[in-house]
Amino acid sequence: MLFIMATIISLITLILIMVLNLTSKKTITDREKSSPFECGFDPKSSSRLPFSLHFFLIAIIFLIFDVEITLLLPMIITLKSNSLMSYFITTSVFIAILLIGLYHEWKQGALNWTN
Repeated sequence: MLFIMATIISLITLILIMVLNLTSKKTITDREKSSPFECGFDPKSSSRLPFSLHFFLIAIIFLIFDVEITLLLPMIITLKSNSLMSYFITTSVFIAILLIGLYHEWKQGALNWTN
């Protein structure tokens, strides 16, 4: 008896969901909303436009420093298991490498927005 009632309730729910799904759909499709969004580029223009290399370099620099920061944050947890001196040396070397990389990118001109 309980199985039959659960089956009937499931079927009624399924039919109700299907009817609501069919009646609630938008019938008007908008060409702008159904087109893919490509990072501010107009998707209806030519796809062979030159891409700004500066945007690419900034994105790569961001990813590199973002990954390095995610490597730096777990070092706080290792402070309990390591000695303070080894923690200080490891963190100092890691931050020095980050600063050297930032200085190198700055001197190469990758961080200058107007080239």
